[in-house]
Parts: sequence; structure tokens; C-alpha cells
Amino acid sequence: MIIFGSPGRYIQGPGTLDRIGEEVGRLGKSAVFVADAVVDRLVGGRVAAGCDNAGVTLSKLAFGGEITPGEIDRLHGALAGERPDVVIAAGGGKCIDAGKGLAARLGAEVASLPTIASNDAPTSHVYVLYDEDHRLLRVDRLPRNPALVLVDTAVIVRAPRILFLAGIGDALVKSFEAAQCVRSGGRNIFGSSPPQAGLVLAEACYRSLRDHAASALAAVDRGEPDEAVERVVEATVLWSGLAFENGGLSIVHSMTRGLSAVPALAGALHGLQVAYALLVQCMLEERDPAFMDDLLAFYRGIGLPRGLADLGLEAPSDADYALIAELTLQAPHARNFDRDLTPGDLVRAMRTLEGRSGTLPRP
Repeated sequence: MIIFGSPGRYIQGPGTLDRIGEEVGRLGKSAVFVADAVVDRLVGGRVAAGCDNAGVTLSKLAFGGEITPGEIDRLHGALAGERPDVVIAAGGGKCIDAGKGLAARLGAEVASLPTIASNDAPTSHVYVLYDEDHRLLRVDRLPRNPALVLVDTAVIVRAPRILFLAGIGDALVKSFEAAQCVRSGGRNIFGSSPPQAGLVLAEACYRSLRDHAASALAAVDRGEPDEAVERVVEATVLWSGLAFENGGLSIVHSMTRGLSAVPALAGALHGLQVAYALLVQCMLEERDPAFMDDLLAFYRGIGLPRGLADLGLEAPSDADYALIAELTLQAPHARNFDRDLTPGDLVRAMRTLEGRSGTLPRP
């Protein structure tokens, strides 16, 4: 059996924010806008105006900044019994996931409105919860993917470059994980064998990023959306989300369990963590040296992390390596690998990578 899941409607391009009222109006007559203060100032007025013009009653909730069970409880309580038809979750991955958690409580539809392209949270039906110390707690699920994903690339290019880079890192890894999921007979996020469409999307995502990432980052530096930006945003937000949910995950995303448990690494952006983890998975796969040289050169060219120092851990200890490896292998997706791994295997891969990367100049 195969299962393929996707958002109900995906809209991308400069100026698409002005369609928000019309699009939300397709889903219901009332909505709640969830965003932090910065995002509210950035797009909140246009969202309110669009909903008013479309006859959609809109209320607002301020996101507290961290995606924890307590934050979802707080947002739900702040509604004071109100039950909107749609939750419009705006901003980055944390706020969008908080909006998903709130929508799950309400039984409401989700409209994702990313203002950054740092990960593929806008398209997926899963949301990640952390504890108060930003350690990964669990992954919960909506009954279905967001009904609407609206991506205004004129807004996206105004966000900090590092967030755009993190989105590239998060998307780059998906073809490697999907391949391992298939090779090991694993299951995708929907619990089925990966459909071929997921694998095709994962590979297309990787190729698009290799072809267009550098040019897109240059456009972000200029603050001007162009064709390269459109290609990369489609890859990092849409294709990446479809690829991981339908193609499956492996060691790369499992490593976020271990990496986020080390205080010096916990604050690193998700996309940068998994970009590093891809290099570790490639070491475990015993990739050809020429392949590794090519991938490391690409990383260096656009500024992705090639070692733990680039994520904030200058001198990893034996205990750091052991903790990362142990928690990584406790993640369910770690089983999606073509052979059984031990903590020692991961530690050796990380150490070997550190030795290799340490001989290369930093960006």
C-alpha cells in the first residue's frame, strides 16, 4: 500500500499575500491569525484588510515564541471558547507549528502563511513540540495537511539570509533520506511504503537546489525576488515538504534528537542541523571521496555547516559525541537505514567528518 499526502492548495509568487482573504474565504467564514509581534507588524494589516474585504471575521492571537505544549494551551485558552473555522499561522516554523497545534484542538482548517523559507513546516501535517529547554519532546499530527499554503516571495526575500540558507539545508537532505527509507523497506510519514512520486520530488528538489541555490542567495542579498528565488522557494517549501512526508526520513532528521540535546547546538537552526547531519549520513553510507569533495565544496560555496564548530560546538567532547549518537538511534526514523547501526558507528562517522572538514578552509 502507498499513501501520498499534500496540502489542499499551494500558491507562490510576489504579491500573493493580497489573495489571503479570497483564499481563506474558500475555507470558512471566521479565522484567527496567529503570529508574533514582528510578523504581525509585517503582514498583519494586509491579512486583516484581505479578510475584511472577503467577509471573513478575523481575530488575532500573539504567539509567545516557543512551540511547547504549554504555549498551545495558552493560545487555546486565549480564545475563550471562540471556535474559528480557520487558523492562519504566519511566520516561521515555530509559529506555523503552534498554529497547527491550535487547529488540532479546534478541529479547524490550517492556512499557512510563511514569511521566511527556513523549513518545510508550512506544507506538512506534522508539528514538532519542544520542552521549555528547547529539547525535542514529541511530534504530533494533524488529521490532514494544511488546506492552504500561501507564499509571498516578495516577503520571503526580506527575511535574513541565514533563514533562507537554513531552508536550503533542510530541503537538500530529503533525497538522501528517501533513498535510505526505500532501501531499508521503511515507511513514510503516513505509515505506507513511499510512492514513486515522493522519490521523484525528493530528487528534483536536490537538483534544483544544486542548480539555483547560489543565485537565489545572491538575490536574497539584494532583496529582490527573481526566477532563482522562485525555484528555490518552491523546492524548500513545497517539494521538500512533499518529499519528506511521502518519501520518508532516515538518520539525518533522527540526528536532530541528539544535536538539540547538546546545549551549544540546541539553538542552531533546524535546517543547519540537518545539513550537517546529511554529511554524517553520507559518511555512514561510505560515499565515494569524489562525491564527498563535491558536496563539501557546495556547502562551502553557499555557507552550510561542515562540522560541529559551524553549529556552535568548537571542541566536542567524548560525552557530546556519545549523547548525540545515543539519542539519534532512539529516534524512530533511525531504523530507516540499510544496515543496523550502533552508537559507535555514528561517533566514528562524526569524528571522521570532523577530521575531514577540519582540513578545509572555513567560509
